[in-house]
Amino acid sequence: MLRRVDLRDAAPTPAEVRRLLPRAAIDVDVAVAAVRPVCDDVRERGDAAVLDAAERFDGVRPAQLRVPAADLAAAADNLDPAVRDALAEAIRRCRLVHGAQRREPVTIEVAPGLTVTERWAPVERVGLYVPGGRVAYPSSVVMNVVAAQEAGVASLAVFSPPQRDNGGLPHPVVLGACALLGIDEVYAAGGAQAIAMAAHGTASCPPVDVITGPGNVYVTAAKRLVRGVVGVDAEAGPTEVAILADATADPSYVAVDLIAQAEHDPMAAVLLVTTSVELADAVDVELGKQVPATRHRERVEEALAGQGAVALVADLDAGLAVVDGWAAEHLEIHTADAARLAARVRHAGAIFVGPHAPVPLGDYLAGSNHVLPTGGTARHSGGLSVATFQRQVHVIESTPDALHAVAGRLSALAAAEDLTGHADAVRARFR
Repeated sequence: MLRRVDLRDAAPTPAEVRRLLPRAAIDVDVAVAAVRPVCDDVRERGDAAVLDAAERFDGVRPAQLRVPAADLAAAADNLDPAVRDALAEAIRRCRLVHGAQRREPVTIEVAPGLTVTERWAPVERVGLYVPGGRVAYPSSVVMNVVAAQEAGVASLAVFSPPQRDNGGLPHPVVLGACALLGIDEVYAAGGAQAIAMAAHGTASCPPVDVITGPGNVYVTAAKRLVRGVVGVDAEAGPTEVAILADATADPSYVAVDLIAQAEHDPMAAVLLVTTSVELADAVDVELGKQVPATRHRERVEEALAGQGAVALVADLDAGLAVVDGWAAEHLEIHTADAARLAARVRHAGAIFVGPHAPVPLGDYLAGSNHVLPTGGTARHSGGLSVATFQRQVHVIESTPDALHAVAGRLSALAAAEDLTGHADAVRARFR
């Protein structure tokens, strides 16, 4: 069922790995051209443009953009008890992990009388985007909101598309999750218009400093347009998983985990990297059994056919090189010594070690963040964290003696750069 790429006699470079192994191609530049008029319209006309865009793209015109407090409270009251319990536990676990990410100020004595203190200050206001396409994503509410709250952000606004079936409000489970987290500022706005609303501000919504959260290619394109006006987390693409496995792996586990990722999106990428032809054969058999029975069969089949592959490698060292080169959003390791191999991985958004740590654990209840780099960007970027919502600030303090001690060297460097005023600024203190 999965195409095979035989790398057993090859040692492909990271660039060759990315060329040989499939990923869905998305053209953000084309999407930028499509969303630029929408973003410009929101910047110029504000709320009216957001409402017009909702009517055009979402098929509904909300009665108002900001969700009333009564609707948030009702959504929380109407949550299924099992969903409420699961969300509460997800929130608790995320707070444990993200609370531990907060950094205390560090002071370094560079020389007698000269110190540099590094501290981390939260941004004042953030906009958190929650998709509302095929399904609701209350877990994305948890991931974005908890990280921002634990960073110390004082003002949080959530944006999620209005739904015709919900009277122009975002999905009720998304609203319920917001209420559980104490978020009272939620806007029925999605797509590029929501990103522009958050970045530029409107009459009903003050502008934010940072925008985070996953979305489709139009959301990604809008983030690219407003980058610089605000900070953004990443340009998220279709989701993906790589599984590194040897002959000890259970083929039924491997198959079900590939299916779990493929059900997100027909453009999802699923890659098995293995030393074992027998395992690859057994996984194909399992997929033949499991795919016809899965709820989202058509979506899964499209993803497996389009961006599914098995890479055969000579040994696990070669397998590590392949998964490092591909730099997956999610990497599972199903081998005899999974923890040891996991410690050697350099490029992955999140690593799931052993047969009992599947990606869905990280999606919901590991406490880790599931907003992760896609499309190979794990080579240079990490997932959403407390640091996303904080700025590093250096505080420099110096005594007169400490400044005088470096005056000569400072003057030499200033002269080398033809910035004599810099040297004068120091000399003036010792006349």
